[in-house]
Amino acid sequence: MDNIILIGMPGSGKSTVGVVLAKALGLGFVDVDLLIQEREGALLQELIDSRGVERFLDLERDAVCSLRCRGTVVAPGGSCVCREESIAHMRALGTVVYLELPLEDVAGRIHNMASRGIALSPGQTLAGAYQYRAPLYGRCAHITVPIRGQSLAETVEAVKKALARYDNRRF
Repeated sequence: MDNIILIGMPGSGKSTVGVVLAKALGLGFVDVDLLIQEREGALLQELIDSRGVERFLDLERDAVCSLRCRGTVVAPGGSCVCREESIAHMRALGTVVYLELPLEDVAGRIHNMASRGIALSPGQTLAGAYQYRAPLYGRCAHITVPIRGQSLAETVEAVKKALARYDNRRF
C-alpha cells in the first residue's frame, strides 16, 4: 500500500495536513473535492444545492472510486464514508488515516457552513452528521490519529509516527 488516504470531518484538516504530509514524504497529493469541482464545473455547495445531497454523495463516490494512483496522499471529502463503495475503494487504495477531532473542535473550525460544501441532509445539523459519520470513519480507517489541540506541524508528525508504527517497511 503506497497511498495514504486522510479521512475525517470537514474542518479536520485533511487537505492542509495532506499537502504538508505529501511534501514531507515526497509523495503526490490529490484533493477529491477539487477533483469533483473540476469535473462538474461547479463549487461543492452549488452541486449540493442544485442536485441534492444524495446525488452529491454519488458524485463523491464516483470521484473516489475513479482514483488510480500510486505514491499519493489523498484527501477525500468529509462525506466519503457515506457510500460503501468509497470505503472499500479507499481501503484497497492505501492506508486510511482518520484525523479524529471532537465535535466541539470541528464546529469551532468551520466558519462558513452555508457555503463550505458540507453534505448535510435537509434538517441535519453538523452534530447529527458527526454522530452518523464518526463510527463510519472508525470502521474505514486502518489508523486513527487523535489531533485535538495540535498544530499543523504536530499533526503531520503524529500522522507520520502512526504510519511508521502501522507499516514500518514504508514510512
